Amino acid sequence: MEQNPPGKLREDMETILPDNDGSGQSREYVLRMVEERGIRSVQLWFTDVLGTLKAVTIAPAELADALEDGMTFDGSSIDGFSRVQEADMVANPDPETFEILPWRNGSGEALVARIFCDISNTDGTAFEGSPRYVLAQAMKSAKEAGYTFFAAPEIEYFYFGGSEGSSGPDYSGPRLLDSRSYFDLASSELTSELCRQSVEALEDMGIPVEHTQHEDAPSQHEIDLRYTDALTMADTVMTARMIVKEVARRHGVFASFMPKPRQDLQGSGMHTHLSLFLGDANAFYSADDPVGLSSTARQFVAGLISHAPEITAVTNQWVNSYKRLVPGFEAPTHATWARNNRSALVRVPHVRHARPETTRIEYRATDSGSNPYLAFAMLLAAGMQGIREGYELPGETTVNVFETAPQELRNQGVAGLPQDLSEAISLMEQSSLARHTLGEHAFEWFIRNKREECRQYREHVSSFELDRYLHIL
Repeated sequence: MEQNPPGKLREDMETILPDNDGSGQSREYVLRMVEERGIRSVQLWFTDVLGTLKAVTIAPAELADALEDGMTFDGSSIDGFSRVQEADMVANPDPETFEILPWRNGSGEALVARIFCDISNTDGTAFEGSPRYVLAQAMKSAKEAGYTFFAAPEIEYFYFGGSEGSSGPDYSGPRLLDSRSYFDLASSELTSELCRQSVEALEDMGIPVEHTQHEDAPSQHEIDLRYTDALTMADTVMTARMIVKEVARRHGVFASFMPKPRQDLQGSGMHTHLSLFLGDANAFYSADDPVGLSSTARQFVAGLISHAPEITAVTNQWVNSYKRLVPGFEAPTHATWARNNRSALVRVPHVRHARPETTRIEYRATDSGSNPYLAFAMLLAAGMQGIREGYELPGETTVNVFETAPQELRNQGVAGLPQDLSEAISLMEQSSLARHTLGEHAFEWFIRNKREECRQYREHVSSFELDRYLHIL
């Protein structure tokens, strides 16, 4: 354990959230809860630049020191962090994120707790490549303009039979566990039980779930999380994905948030509802507008529409992501907006009667495999750019984009989303918005990593090619 000299990291992270007084009381609360609940170990969580969850487990006796000084680790072994000659980094537990994981021993006693960490350099300065810090900075910038940014994602995923490592020459694809469709109810099926247990586990941790449902595809489910500030929500998305996968694993199957795990079925999106508040007032609402949107909301949506192509590499960061963003599978393919039209990239959901605080917009491209910290940061940055520059919102889309010829849309001035990761990276690489939002470290590393992923994909000989060409050529 090394001393982490005081710097701006804690101050920066404590100023972005609503109702966070920055006091040390939560540290004492954490230590008391660990002792009173008999916690056996504490996991310190953070993510790499791609959003892979990382953890170091410490004994309760080490927790007080970790809360005070942080935990030193080898940053050169984490994707997108430091070089070997600058290896040491510090994970600083954020006591506001302390939760007891819902796993119990035979006597029903809690065993493990988790805390998310902010990452700093050994001199106490913030590590600018940390995804949590990137989002915190974007939210801090919005807060300086008076806004608090809220998010509520709809997380889609699949349950499959077998193990996550199932592959080989006879592997024909992941095995579906049910044959149901949208909103179908079958409470006796395994997948329904897995989803129910996952929701109960999340709520045991104090994470409110708005609702769940069976999605369109067989074996596909959706969990909708109740809105909160975007940083807390990004932590929550990481937690929810881990809980869902762990519940499935304990039943001998697996859950996957892969954007497009099967060719014949639709993919898994993470449609995300976004809103800005000025104090207690929803900045997106206007009673004088026929759609109910304020000028702030219209400029925010215009920012999303304008910058969508260049931020798609972040909201859809895998080669596989672009097999979801194709016509015919209910995923957006062009930068459009509408109210009830679900073929649009940005949708304005119906506002509940006499409840203007529910006014929000829904961004429909983001997939369930994205890094939520970076995705939320880019969505906020694009929308805020629209507000700062006073972007004008284009006309509402009234056609079914899925059934409209791309050339016709281009003639109307509608931009298409990137068709593959390579195109998305090229657009992102030219984006000053993306570079500024992510910061030089995360931006440059992300581009290099994704270029390498594209190279490996180009060199891969797929079963499609073997089946199609091997015996005829």
